[in-house]
Amino acid sequence: MLDCTTLRETAGALAGRYRSLPQSRLRGEVAAAGLALARELAVRAQRIEFPGREPLLMPDDGVFAVGDQIAVAAHELAAALEPHPDLAAVRDEAVSLIRDTASRCGL
Repeated sequence: MLDCTTLRETAGALAGRYRSLPQSRLRGEVAAAGLALARELAVRAQRIEFPGREPLLMPDDGVFAVGDQIAVAAHELAAALEPHPDLAAVRDEAVSLIRDTASRCGL
């Protein structure tokens, strides 16, 4: 079983920071970067769970939902990865994406 603790914790921390941002910070690039991250994590999870099926696009539910979308997408990816110890590189790339998004957005 693949340990996805770091993936969950890193995503949870970033999601918490998004949830605490004022609306003025969420407008524009910060929210867009968070949504792009959530969408990418969701696509990666779907590719593992449903190979051969075109991944569904996570909807834009507004700036106040971005933190929750990051948390849900990361949780889904972790759940999809855990039975596949051979996919550690996918987990590590996801953690890097989360950290990069946090850094780019000053979070």
